[in-house]
Amino acid sequence: MKISGNKRLNANQFNLCKGQFVHVRLFKASFYFLMAAVALWGFYSCKKSEQTVELTFTSWRIDDVAQMNRINALFTSTHPNITVKFSAMDPTVYDAITNNSLVNGTGSDIIFLWSYDKGRALFDAGYLTDLTKVIPNLTSFATVPLKAWSTESGVTYGVPSVGVTHGIYYNKSIFNKYQIQEPATWDEFIADCEKLLLAGETVISQGAADNSWILNRVIFCGLGANFYGGESARQGLMNGTMKLTDANFLDAFRAVNSLVKYMPSNYKTLGYEASKVLFATGKAAMFIGGSWEISVLQNLGASSSTIGWFAPPVKNAGDKLQYCFQVDAGIGVNKNSKHSAAATEYIKWVSGSAYAHAIMTELPGFFSYTPGASTLENPLAQKMFNTASTATLTIRLMDEKFNSKSPTGDALMNDALQGMLLGIYTPESAAAYVQERL
Repeated sequence: MKISGNKRLNANQFNLCKGQFVHVRLFKASFYFLMAAVALWGFYSCKKSEQTVELTFTSWRIDDVAQMNRINALFTSTHPNITVKFSAMDPTVYDAITNNSLVNGTGSDIIFLWSYDKGRALFDAGYLTDLTKVIPNLTSFATVPLKAWSTESGVTYGVPSVGVTHGIYYNKSIFNKYQIQEPATWDEFIADCEKLLLAGETVISQGAADNSWILNRVIFCGLGANFYGGESARQGLMNGTMKLTDANFLDAFRAVNSLVKYMPSNYKTLGYEASKVLFATGKAAMFIGGSWEISVLQNLGASSSTIGWFAPPVKNAGDKLQYCFQVDAGIGVNKNSKHSAAATEYIKWVSGSAYAHAIMTELPGFFSYTPGASTLENPLAQKMFNTASTATLTIRLMDEKFNSKSPTGDALMNDALQGMLLGIYTPESAAAYVQERL
């Protein structure tokens, strides 16, 4: 209807126009209401989506689930839109399960990475994100841990998270009963073992049933380093100037083999978990373990008031301690993660002091590589850390170069050392078994 000039509307025209006007207003009101509703729905949907981002994080640390949940809760307290679901699996199956999940596209968002060869294999296969520009203050990290999760060209694919070390725990009550002091040399250590054995004590809570990785990574690399020569020998093995069948390495195999005499009578069937229980409940004098065992032993009832720790005894008086301070765990991001932005935030957080303090408090015996990390609260962990200041440091023998092939150097050492303790191999044939297959 057209309205022009100054003509007045009659009643019918007015009512018709009024009706159109009302309809227009109702249409506009409905339109704006609808748009507002859509916008509000979008806002709350986004908010809800942000609040429900869940990162999955896998690890081989089956003993640390409760502690890591508390640590990750600290992250969520400052990042309320992100939660972290931490799951762990036995280290003997961790590699296979992790690899298969990444191949199948079901891998977790955040991944615990072994140092050197095993972590590098995941990056070379295209499964890990380049974190070089993500990790804050990357250049402030120490060279050795940074190298463990970086390529030769300088690409870093894992946050250097924690290091661990190795030594011998002992029950103070048993040592006090027989007036035994912490031994410094191998001869002193063996003399103490003999004294305890003659007294009818279970001397060393160790077995050969299911813990071949302990025999290799902890006992051989921890105690054996003082015999084979620590870091210089490790470098010699890598560059081909030394062999496992050389005299210094054979000394290490023989030293480990000599401990069978002091293990429980059922050592051939004694597993790793049972070994820890036997020691923590005061039924054995010593346990050869890693620094990460502190919280595990505490959960089994031991404490720094009931157990002590000493460094691996040197071969001869006056020798400098060759101390295996392992670059143990890095943290990487699945390149195909559906939550890469949230994963990036998590990586930034675990690169900082809040995570460093939390992990060293919750899990004493894990030593953070974060620059300027906070002080240690556990006396056993503090002693282990202080020991490094007067020692020559090295890492586990097979981690760099020898774990890049199949079978890995670790797998060969596991088999050889377990076979040696079970009487299948002599120290000489165990060494030859590995050397021929490296």
